[in-house]
Amino acid sequence: MSTQSWIEEHTGELTRALRWLGDQSWLVERWGAELADRLVAGHRVLVAGNGGSAAEAQHLTSELVGRFLADRRPFSALSLCAESSSVTAIVNDYGADEMFARQVEAHGRPGDVLVLLSTSGRSPNILRAAERGQALGLRVWALTGVAPNPLVGRSHEALAVPAPSTAAVQAAHLVAIHALCAAFDARVEQHDAGLAGVDAPSAAVVGPPPAPPGPAVPGPPAPALDRRSLDGTGARA
Repeated sequence: MSTQSWIEEHTGELTRALRWLGDQSWLVERWGAELADRLVAGHRVLVAGNGGSAAEAQHLTSELVGRFLADRRPFSALSLCAESSSVTAIVNDYGADEMFARQVEAHGRPGDVLVLLSTSGRSPNILRAAERGQALGLRVWALTGVAPNPLVGRSHEALAVPAPSTAAVQAAHLVAIHALCAAFDARVEQHDAGLAGVDAPSAAVVGPPPAPPGPAVPGPPAPALDRRSLDGTGARA
């Protein structure tokens, strides 16, 4: 296949994936608002993926600790792929399947958010992390490729992009991450303006979402927010 043909095929796949993602904007907006509610209340977000998804995990945490578009205060976000000494020590001592799960157990607290990225939805270390996160009371969200897949079943909610290639799925995931950051920043602005409170979960503010077309998978109701820190600094109590 020539480079031109590959680009044309990829463009077609990505265009269809982004149209689908546009239909799921209600879920991305709700995730962004809920994430802001939880981080303003003092929780943190943990993010993990392998390979290209690891790079996207770091991309998301960098937008939250740094900034996305406008300037704002930093929030606690950890990429579990980025700590090379912990990753290599865990793999050496406990095996690759524990690579992320042990970090979830170390850093995660009830009410925190765990975002897992996997194009196949079948990576054993990602599935183990989802199971550990659920067991510890974290809110688990997944970005995957075509559903059904095991990770969707182990997450509270999932955005499963129905694209045929890994390249198109990962490109759509990056757009979803940026849209999530935009929704997050909008909700933080509401908090800063006194228009949103941690007592009002974002899902209730946004209103009932339309019936989800395709494999975006809403899950059970979110656990109650831990209100240990309500001063809006993002610091954990």
